[in-house]
Amino acid sequence: MTERHASLFRNGRNQAVRIPREFEMEGSEVLIRQEGDSLILTPIRRNRLRDLLASWEPLDDALPEVEDLPPQARDDL
Repeated sequence: MTERHASLFRNGRNQAVRIPREFEMEGSEVLIRQEGDSLILTPIRRNRLRDLLASWEPLDDALPEVEDLPPQARDDL
């Protein structure tokens, strides 16, 4: 586990922490929860489906051949 000291400071009426570069998180929001004396920050990911799809390996199966027929004429109703 990587550890590093960080600075606490006041931002108006809130307390804030200066997060070192190696701990930067993507996005603009986090979920914060307290476990004993520890604060746990979890990034809120907005594009979970896109991230999931990007993580999948491409399929090696070939698609079947499809006969490309001309459009069929339709009768007016």
